[in-house]
Amino acid sequence: MKIAKNTVVSVAYKLSDAQGNLIEESDEPMVYLHGGYDGTFPKIEEELDGHEPGFETQIQLEPGDAFGDYDPELVKIEPRSRFPEPLEVGMQFEGTPEEGDEDIDSLIYTVTDVAEDKVVLDGNHPLAGMALRFSLTVKDVRDATEDEIQHEHAHGASGLEIVDEDDDEDDSDDAEPSKPTLH
Repeated sequence: MKIAKNTVVSVAYKLSDAQGNLIEESDEPMVYLHGGYDGTFPKIEEELDGHEPGFETQIQLEPGDAFGDYDPELVKIEPRSRFPEPLEVGMQFEGTPEEGDEDIDSLIYTVTDVAEDKVVLDGNHPLAGMALRFSLTVKDVRDATEDEIQHEHAHGASGLEIVDEDDDEDDSDDAEPSKPTLH
């Protein structure tokens, strides 16, 4: 079966930086609903469209096609007293870029530095500003179920998924995919 709109695609991947340094290699294939549902990056969908299991390719995504450009405006310095104990570099908190503005989507902020009375938080994705290379191998392709099409994602999917946190549909029958983070 060929990859087309409304197919569920299973892809093994290796992710490297532009210099070829390995960032992540999938233990389990990434599974997404193909066809513009934000299950993976559009350039990856475009590259895989029309291919079958066994297809292998490499693609480089510039920052604008991946996790975006690094935005120094998303770095915040906050009073240490606003945070719980213990507090360590690498911990993450959810918040909005502008305090008290509920109209702005919240971001995940990562603690990048802790001083005696200040905490540095970075709202950029850890891979923002980086060109990324993906080595992809299509493992499986199947027709999506009506339920998957209605919910606009493959049920039980995992991997590089871009999730709309404003989706208030009841998806309790399946595991909601995580934000597009790479461990």
